[in-house]
Amino acid sequence: MKPAERDTRMARITGTLEYDDLAQADAVVEAVFEDITIKKEVFRKLDAVVKPGAILATNTSTLDVDDIAGVTKRPGEVLGLHFFSPAPIMRLLEVVRGKATLPEVMASGMSLGKALGKTAVPVGVCFGFVGNRIMLRYALEAEFLLEEGALPQDVDRVLRDFGLPMGMFGMADLAGVDVFYFIRQHEAKMRPKDAERLPQILDKIAQAKRYGQKTGAGFYRYEGRTPSPDPEVEKLIVEESKRLDITRRKISDDEILRRCVAAMVNEGARVLEENIAYRPSDIDVIYIHGFGFPAWRGGPMFHADLVGLPKILADVEEFHRRFGKRWQPSALLVKLVKDGKSFASLQGR
Repeated sequence: MKPAERDTRMARITGTLEYDDLAQADAVVEAVFEDITIKKEVFRKLDAVVKPGAILATNTSTLDVDDIAGVTKRPGEVLGLHFFSPAPIMRLLEVVRGKATLPEVMASGMSLGKALGKTAVPVGVCFGFVGNRIMLRYALEAEFLLEEGALPQDVDRVLRDFGLPMGMFGMADLAGVDVFYFIRQHEAKMRPKDAERLPQILDKIAQAKRYGQKTGAGFYRYEGRTPSPDPEVEKLIVEESKRLDITRRKISDDEILRRCVAAMVNEGARVLEENIAYRPSDIDVIYIHGFGFPAWRGGPMFHADLVGLPKILADVEEFHRRFGKRWQPSALLVKLVKDGKSFASLQGR
């Protein structure tokens, strides 16, 4: 933009360290560190000073919006506005509806997203909402593949060949392995005691302070932003397989792709079952605009319809037999196949 336009816009921005200066704001978006205690403290302070009727929004990517809203006297005016990183570039905005969020507040959140030039998608409350919940499921499957015989560059190459801009482990290095580790530590606190074990390769890489591009080493080693396979990571992975008494094997590109895609689709079906996403197309929009899912494939749920849900279910059932309860088929996926229907049949529900 021209200097005059730049200066005019910059003049509209005012910095402050005082909560009282937010008293007349119509909407406040909190974006502090992903820690529930800190976020609750911020919302208590905002609730005390911001005018009645103003919207209080949290940018949390995984935490419970209802829990955060519960510390205020206005839970109906609280919602999530989950901007995807980097926020100035990524178009996706998940607008998170809490159990008390008023319809007009939800509508205002969607309108605000549009005014900001974002692609806003309404979602419900659960750990990770829609985008991150599904991503964390297939991220775990990618890590199980490492335990069994694959290397990060194998998994990432298959996902790139499928059409994603980067693979799972390259994405972890870009976002920060420490960020994924922090999320996993938080999620682990909520897991049932009888839940299946989590893989620990990412944890060990994080504990070695290999946080990704920002430290020059994560799942890969970096010269600038260029990743290179790292023998130290391969050694760590092989040692982990040995610790778990897993005999490493050659894993085909076909199996890598089928496991990652089936994990994504099966979890997407669960998200629909629970009404966290309202329509299959909402998941597709989230994955195209927030995760770089190849647009020409139409999103994971549309892609599943094209492949054929019976084939996806057959993959899920095969992996369930081989790997256990983490692959329990979604009841919705089973029902759609039984009824001869597709995800597209749910669009008008």
